[in-house]
Amino acid sequence: MRFGITILPEYRWKEAERRWRRAEEFGFDHAWTYDHLTWGGLQDSPWYGTTPTLTAAAVATSRIKLGTFVTSPNFRHPLALTREILALDDISDGRFLCGIGAGGGIDTTIQGGPELGPREKVDRLTEFVELLDTLLTTDGVDYKGEYFEVRNGRTLPGCIQQPRVPFVMAANGPRSLRLAAKYGAGWVTTGGRADDLDGWFKTVADLTHRLDDVLAAAGEDRPFDRYLSLDNSLYALTSVAAFEDLAGRAAALGFTDVITHWPRAEGVYAGSADVLEQVAAEVIPRFR
Repeated sequence: MRFGITILPEYRWKEAERRWRRAEEFGFDHAWTYDHLTWGGLQDSPWYGTTPTLTAAAVATSRIKLGTFVTSPNFRHPLALTREILALDDISDGRFLCGIGAGGGIDTTIQGGPELGPREKVDRLTEFVELLDTLLTTDGVDYKGEYFEVRNGRTLPGCIQQPRVPFVMAANGPRSLRLAAKYGAGWVTTGGRADDLDGWFKTVADLTHRLDDVLAAAGEDRPFDRYLSLDNSLYALTSVAAFEDLAGRAAALGFTDVITHWPRAEGVYAGSADVLEQVAAEVIPRFR
């Protein structure tokens, strides 16, 4: 199993850099940051841009993969995003992972415009992913859809990606799962709603079975990574025992990767750096 950690983009870089470096030193396989204009849980906290943060992290590290958790069409246009992906992948020397999802929360309406329903969000996500894939792999794209338009979008042969940057697709519903199976190198989920930890893992197990069915129906037999964000019903770094239990349950369900959050001093994801260090030193090596 591989392990990832999410570092929220709330710190000035002089403070954030230490966390990104430590994530690599601790032996994490991948590190992520939220791709939001603001986040509902921390509207009163400082918040910095995703792309500059990941660019700086790429320069500060050398091995660990770096990703968006997750990019959405809420405020991104596929052509502009293509330029950022190409730069991030180049600066990181091929370590960038593009997490992608339908989007929600405050980002949906913060720049104006109507709030989309669930069906419309998946419609927009489908158009977004299809166009992004085309722009990263094709030079000279003309496209006019319901949500996005591109006129002679150029990606010169020297920049065209074969294979392109891996998409790690956030998906729970049937249509988004099919989209993940078609375009994703992997799938990420936070599970569903539940009253307790056992109930949450039941939702996670159900989603893995749905994914199995979608992949089988699509005839997909290629490697397909499965990422579980552990911090839902219980913050995984509450204790060493909690992390080990959650990671073990995820492994039993066939997840190849799990992700937790860097502990914060208070509020959401509040925890101890000592627990993080102990998990990195003692627990993670046992799952390798």
